[in-house]
Amino acid sequence: MDKHSPLPDSAHLLDDLESIRQLLGDADLQPPLLTETVEQLPLLPDAPVTEAAAPEEDPQTRRQDTLLHLESELRAAAQMIMQDVINDFTPHIENEIKRRLDARIERLIKRSE
Repeated sequence: MDKHSPLPDSAHLLDDLESIRQLLGDADLQPPLLTETVEQLPLLPDAPVTEAAAPEEDPQTRRQDTLLHLESELRAAAQMIMQDVINDFTPHIENEIKRRLDARIERLIKRSE
């Protein structure tokens, strides 16, 4: 079994602590009073609440999530295709509008003469 070493007596422990304090250069500092340290202690935030492991989703919920994900991907793809079509036909539409406006202006000018 585990053998516990006897605890060092308090005099040795205090001497060790004092020698550590001197090594750290805090020999001339006085230890704070207990009331000062209690008031100056930073408070820890509340411990985070760990949620229980999420229960296994049923197949219907998983299927619905998959369908929603696929629907959003299809909508995004459809928007991209629609934008490509618009970009492809925009020059043709602009040319047709310009041609028709030019013809309209010609007719209006002929009427006003």
